[in-house]
Amino acid sequence: MKTKEKILSKALELFNERGYNTTTTRHIAAELNISAGNLHYHFKHSEDIIKILFSALTFKMNDQMKKMKETGHKTLDNLYQFTFSTFEIFYAYRFIFMNFVDILKKIPEIESHYEAINASRKEEFQEIFSSFQKNNIMRDDIPDFIMDSLTAQVFLIADNWITHNRLISKLTEKEAIQHYTLLQMNLFYPLLTTEQQDIYRQKYIQ
Repeated sequence: MKTKEKILSKALELFNERGYNTTTTRHIAAELNISAGNLHYHFKHSEDIIKILFSALTFKMNDQMKKMKETGHKTLDNLYQFTFSTFEIFYAYRFIFMNFVDILKKIPEIESHYEAINASRKEEFQEIFSSFQKNNIMRDDIPDFIMDSLTAQVFLIADNWITHNRLISKLTEKEAIQHYTLLQMNLFYPLLTTEQQDIYRQKYIQ
């Protein structure tokens, strides 16, 4: 592994363990047993590291969404696996969500990038929900304002479950991912057809 990759890997580990605001480039260098000068040769500021880690998170999420969109006949299981994989990725980059407001204030370009991601994700989720209706997974009589709210609710849970777990649930990584995946999936239950509700209860409600 090259020095730059080692720095990114160690930075991600320390940011996740100690938090973004309490971890400096000197801390990262010390953990790697390299000089601060060596680290700054690759990254002048911690913000430069954050930008790359955020881009890595975005890339992985784009890949997940691409796979979901390319799935022909989408099912509840596709949605569950997509949500579960997404939450696994989010947990791997959990410091971003736990320190999101501070990061956005310090790095404005991430804020503008995040706004663009939200806009595109909204369209992508609406396409997915529309395909669920066409495939008789979700009811076709759902009011537009409910469908619009659904996307916002998905974002709210996805962006904030890690903080909620840290403060309230205090579950282990595996337990948290499973718990919050199902919590988000439960949003869809009232919108499913009767047949799909039966399938949902059999597969996901124990």
